[in-house]
Amino acid sequence: MLDEATLRSDTPGSDRVFLNSAGSSLPPRQVLDATIEHLRRESEVGGYQAADERADDLVGLREGIARLLNAAGPGTIALQDSATRAWTQFFYAVPLNRGDQVLVAQAEYASNAVAILQQAGRTGAAVRMVPSDPSGQLDVAALADMLDERVQLVSLVHVPTNGGLVNPVREVVELAHRVGALVLLDACQSVGQLDIDVGALGVDALSATGRKWLRAPRGTGFLYVRPELVGELEPPVIDLHSASWTAPRQYQLAADAQRFELWESDVAARLGLKAAVDYLLALGPAEVEAAVRGKADRLRAGLAELPGVTLTDLGERPCGIVTFTVDGLAAPEVTSALSARGISTSVSRAPSTLLDMSARGLTQLVRASPHYFVSDAQLDETVAEVAKLR
Repeated sequence: MLDEATLRSDTPGSDRVFLNSAGSSLPPRQVLDATIEHLRRESEVGGYQAADERADDLVGLREGIARLLNAAGPGTIALQDSATRAWTQFFYAVPLNRGDQVLVAQAEYASNAVAILQQAGRTGAAVRMVPSDPSGQLDVAALADMLDERVQLVSLVHVPTNGGLVNPVREVVELAHRVGALVLLDACQSVGQLDIDVGALGVDALSATGRKWLRAPRGTGFLYVRPELVGELEPPVIDLHSASWTAPRQYQLAADAQRFELWESDVAARLGLKAAVDYLLALGPAEVEAAVRGKADRLRAGLAELPGVTLTDLGERPCGIVTFTVDGLAAPEVTSALSARGISTSVSRAPSTLLDMSARGLTQLVRASPHYFVSDAQLDETVAEVAKLR
């Protein structure tokens, strides 16, 4: 059981009803302190020396992320400046040729989709959508029928941006690997709210951000790559950090996931990411998952009782993202009215998840994403304020 009073005390912004951790969460003071202290140190000795002084901590960051994911070790982790950078560094390294196929779920995210379409146009590969089952999750039986030796990659969003759906990762991986296809898991909305075990899931790669449920600074993210796969892939962008210049016309890539990194980085933000990872590990990922699900379930249950409010979450067991519409009001009108009452939510629009929203006839949704530091009283206040909007 998490100590909510301590968590709220650690969170300077928790006096406001903050329901946008799926966008960019509130960092705890430990993250603020780590980030700001390093910026101050850079002002005293310069960025290079300040980074050298924290070299062990930066190694510890990779170790902490590996523990968080139950990965084989820090050599499977590449630090990035965003989940998008992490995802694209891996995706563009996967060889695609004319006649190959990339499969996507109906819940695919826009940034991934446009990259896949671009690469398909360049290479002649085909892109196919795996339909959803009646619960809204990826239809595993349909996937099995679509898989053959032409499929090189399955792109799977673990938790989509427009709802609390959790896709069945392990089942997808088992089927994909039977035909030699890779599985790239977009865990942007799941790391930090769900207890993730890459060994149990079996994914080939996983991308994640720091700014959402991990509560780290913006401009942070990371990529996990299955260790047996690292040596087979060459990233699309490299520099003197990811590779060594060994002869006038030769270079050698780093032996581990460092080959997916670039040299320049925001060291202060990465130290903030380390503080956020350490904070989560101290709380316990399983305990955090239970707390976040509990908060979302309470909010979802309260909203379900309101006339004119329609919940739009899918999946057999939704997680920490709660989406809904209010009759007679556009989503931006709802979020604006709630903001005026001190309640932070956001709008999820069709272009972000075009396939799914179009299939469901939706153009925009209100998205509320309560983290563990949101009190039950604040959730009940949110329900009461939504009720007043009508």
